[in-house]
Amino acid sequence: MDHYENFPVASLLLPKALREPIAEIYRFARAADDIADEGDAPPETRLRRLAAFDAALERIERALAEGTEFLATEPEPQLFQRLAAVIRRHRLPTQYFHDLLSAFSQDVRKQRYADFPELLDYCRRSANPVGRLVLHLRGAPTAADLTRSDAICSALQIINFWQDVAIDWQKGRVYLPQADLRRFGVNEADIAAERCTPEFCALMRFEVERARLLMRLGAPLARELPGRLGWEIRLTVQGGLRILEKIQNANYDIFRRRPTLKTLDWLCMAKRALGERGAGIRDQGAE
Repeated sequence: MDHYENFPVASLLLPKALREPIAEIYRFARAADDIADEGDAPPETRLRRLAAFDAALERIERALAEGTEFLATEPEPQLFQRLAAVIRRHRLPTQYFHDLLSAFSQDVRKQRYADFPELLDYCRRSANPVGRLVLHLRGAPTAADLTRSDAICSALQIINFWQDVAIDWQKGRVYLPQADLRRFGVNEADIAAERCTPEFCALMRFEVERARLLMRLGAPLARELPGRLGWEIRLTVQGGLRILEKIQNANYDIFRRRPTLKTLDWLCMAKRALGERGAGIRDQGAE
């Protein structure tokens, strides 16, 4: 699964001063995520490589605490040298980077989620740190801003899950909560056979609405942040809502019509982002 597909990275909408540090945060997250997901290495090798990332973060922390220069050796010295500079310059909380590694390690070990709270705990570590780090780049965020950022990032992560049900199945993972599968009478054989049954459609309708509600809870953050960062978040929110809309318009058959954002979608999102300035976040249902 591409964890960061719905996260815009260092786009031209962002203030210029934020593009480089955000790009470095993304490179770290992308590299660690690829360790967990890409290639054919056995689980123990993946976990060992992720542990090496964690150890490098600890060396950065020691250098910061001691006021000494951090000299990266391994793994990926250039990646960690640049990351250390960003962390030092912007005084970023390093716990968020550890949280990301915790989530990626969990992807190696865990393939099923009992219920929605358990899935949200994964999102707390796999997605929410990205938004929190962005807020810290622009200064000390308020508790309300962090809560709204968490809602947006968790929603984006969950939307990735819903559009990638079939892709994740090929990797042996099911992010649809097991409690929800039982509630709607869907079994994993339906996912394996890519059967878009009435029960599966009802399940996906429920999950889409849950993700939409979560996104709406976080959406006011866009009005709290001034300037270009606020516009970036507006467009991000509209992108997530647009994916949900496309799932709905496909009658929830994500097996044959996996939703992606195309040029016309971006134009629609931009129009909606402009239209909602100063008003509530707006999204459409089925067209």
